[in-house]
Amino acid sequence: MKITGEMLIGASAVRGADATLRAFDPVRNADLDPVFGGGGAAEVARACELADAAFDPYRHAPLETRAQFLEAIADNIIELGDALIERAQAESALPKARLEGERARTVAQLRMFASLVREGRWLSATLDSAQPDRKPLPRPDLRLQKIPIGPVAVFGASNFPLAFSVAGGDTAAAFAAGCPVVVKSHLAHLGTSELVGRAVQKAVADNALPEGVFSLLVGAGNAIGEALVAHPAIKAVGFTGSRRGGLALADIASKRREPIPVFAEMSSVNPVFALPGALATRGDALAAGFIDSVALGVGQFCTNPGLLFALADPKLDDFIDQATAALEKKDAQTMLTAGIAAAYADGIAHRDGSGAQRIASGKENGAASGALPALYRVNAAQFLATPQLADEIFGPTSVIVTCENEDEMIAVARQLEGQLTATLLMDNDDMELARRLMPVLERKVGRILANGFPTGVEVSYAMVHGGPFPATSDSRSTSVGAMAIERFLRPVCYQDLPAPLLPQALADDNPLNLWRLRDGELGPN
Repeated sequence: MKITGEMLIGASAVRGADATLRAFDPVRNADLDPVFGGGGAAEVARACELADAAFDPYRHAPLETRAQFLEAIADNIIELGDALIERAQAESALPKARLEGERARTVAQLRMFASLVREGRWLSATLDSAQPDRKPLPRPDLRLQKIPIGPVAVFGASNFPLAFSVAGGDTAAAFAAGCPVVVKSHLAHLGTSELVGRAVQKAVADNALPEGVFSLLVGAGNAIGEALVAHPAIKAVGFTGSRRGGLALADIASKRREPIPVFAEMSSVNPVFALPGALATRGDALAAGFIDSVALGVGQFCTNPGLLFALADPKLDDFIDQATAALEKKDAQTMLTAGIAAAYADGIAHRDGSGAQRIASGKENGAASGALPALYRVNAAQFLATPQLADEIFGPTSVIVTCENEDEMIAVARQLEGQLTATLLMDNDDMELARRLMPVLERKVGRILANGFPTGVEVSYAMVHGGPFPATSDSRSTSVGAMAIERFLRPVCYQDLPAPLLPQALADDNPLNLWRLRDGELGPN
C-alpha cells in the first residue's frame, strides 16, 4: 500500500494545505518521503461533522457488525505485511522484533474487544420490575443499559506507533463502545499512521458502515489538536503523552460550553521497593533484572522503573554494585525522535545538578539522537528534600533511594505522586513490611506487582493501566484491557417505556441472550 501524505477524512483522502510535513528517520538523521499536507480547522470540522452524523447509525448497528468491523481492522493490519514494520522502524528507530510484537498486541487488542462486544456484558443490562401494589407508593418499571458517549478524539503516542496510535487501545475501546473516532496522527510516525489509517478506512467500507466512523487528521503544531478537542461533536478524548500535553488538552476540554472527559495517560516513575529478604537471597538476579527493565526500549516505556527504594544494608551495597556493573555494559541507543533525545539530555543535566550521585553511566557509541543510560543514588532525606528527584525523565535512567529504616521507607512512599505501577521485590521474610506498604501503594498506583518488573502490560480482562494523577487524568479508568471500554460509555435508565421503544438489551424476551441483572438476580434472564 502506497503512502501518499494525505489525511483520511471519512471515505476521502485529502491533502491539507495548511502545512508541509515530513516524517523523520532518527537513525539516519534524514527526512522521509513523501511530503504530507497538514490540515487545519476546516478539516477538523469536516471530520467531526462526519463523526457526528455516523454516531447514531453506528451505535445502533448489530453487535455482530461491530465485532466484525474490529476483526476486519485486525486482518487488514496483518495484510499490510512487512511494509508496515519497515516504515515504523524507519520512523521510530525501534527494532523489528519489538515492532512485530507491538503489531501482534495491536491485533490482539482489536480481537479481544470484538469478543467483548459479542458477549455484551459491558452493556450492564439491568431490569427492576414494576411493583404496582407497593405501599405507600408503587414502583415503576425501571431498566438500565450503557450507551456510547459519542465521537471520540484520539491522539497517537510517540512511543508506541502501533499499540497506542491510530488503531491502538483507545481507538479499539471507543469502536467497541460504539463511538466514531477521529485520530490526530503523531508527527513522529506519519507514514505508519497513514498505512494503519487506510486499513481502518477499508474496514469501514467493507462493513458498510457510515464513512464518519473513522477519520485521520495530520497537522503541524498544537492548533489542529486544540481545535479537535474544542469541537462540539467530540464527547471524549484519549491521550498518551507528556503531562504538559495532557493538561493542556484537559484545560481546553474543561472550558468548553459542554465540558468533556479527557482520559490522559501522562507521567509515572513506577517505584520499585526492593525488600531486604529478597536482596539477601537473590540480589544479583534482581539487580540484573532491574537494569534490564530500566534500559528496555531505551527507557521509553510509560512503565519504566524510575525509582528504587531499599533499606540501608550490606546486601543493598552488593545489589548496587551489581546494578552499577550491569548498567555500565548498556550502550547508548537512538531514541524515538531528536526532540525526545534532547529532552532526555536536559533531564539528565538537571539531575546531575540536583545533588544526586551518579554512580553509573552506560557506554557512549556515537548513536544519533542517542540516550546514555545513567544510574543515581541518594538517601531518603535527600530525596524528600529534593522534589525534582521524583520527576519522570523519559529514558534509560533511575534513582536508587536508601532508607534508614522501615518507617522512613513508608514515609517516602507516602510522599510519592500517583503512579501507573509499584513493584514489591520480596520473599516470605518480607511479608510484614509488604503488608505495611500495601495500603499506601493502593492509594498511589493502578497496578501493584510482586517479584517482576513493570515494563510489560498485558492485554487482558484484569489489567489496569492507569492510576492517580499525574499518572492519568482520571484514576477510575484504564487505557489497556477490557475495562477500557468503560471510558466511552454512560448509563441510561428507561422508566415505564412501552416494549416497542425498549433497546434490545432490555427487552423482556432477551433477544441478545445477555447475562442481565433482573430484580437483583444475575443470569441469562
